[in-house]
Amino acid sequence: MKKKIVIKGKVHDVGYRPFLLGLAESLEINRFFADNILIDNIQAVVVLVDDSKNKVNAFIEVVKKEKPENAEVHEIKIEDYNRGVMKIESYYRYLTAMQLSKIATYGGGMLEKQDSMLEKQDSMLEKQDLMIEKQDSMLGKQDLMLGKMDQMIEKQDLMIEKQDSMLKKQDETIKVIKEESKKTREEIGGKIDLLRSDLKDYMELNLRSIREEISEIKEALKKAGIM
Repeated sequence: MKKKIVIKGKVHDVGYRPFLLGLAESLEINRFFADNILIDNIQAVVVLVDDSKNKVNAFIEVVKKEKPENAEVHEIKIEDYNRGVMKIESYYRYLTAMQLSKIATYGGGMLEKQDSMLEKQDSMLEKQDLMIEKQDSMLGKQDLMLGKMDQMIEKQDLMIEKQDSMLKKQDETIKVIKEESKKTREEIGGKIDLLRSDLKDYMELNLRSIREEISEIKEALKKAGIM
């Protein structure tokens, strides 16, 4: 008995064909074929079986009840089939070849993606190196600026030291001037006091002499009978 089974849903890339092949082998079905197709943009698996009525019916019953873990079955349609079906051994070789081709294609795509990722990684590394170079340049400039700033601070400290030294000398000079001025005032004051004392003595001596002369004049006048 030959039957065509169409299973619709999420049935691609979930291991549905190996699952069906294993099921057919467990029931010892002689002729078997399964392929992935699209029906109105809907995923589907077309299954062909050819063997005794009991085996085919048993296969159909299991297909209705079981499915791969990640598959989602929305519809199962069963039809009579009147064309030839390949032997299950041939289908096994066919499926193996298809899987190997798929792996090779997938692997090639993976390699292309890997190459693309490596190129992007190289580009990112180049950009990273460029950023590091710029960062090093900025750090170099920053160190140079810090060096210049340190030099300016050293010069400023030196100027402050010189200013402090000048202020100290100025204070010492002012102190000396004050001391000299005080000393000069004291010397002048002493000379003035001495001059005043000498002048006083001189005045007193002159007055005494004048008094004596007046007294002598009075005595002379008295003797002359004028007074």
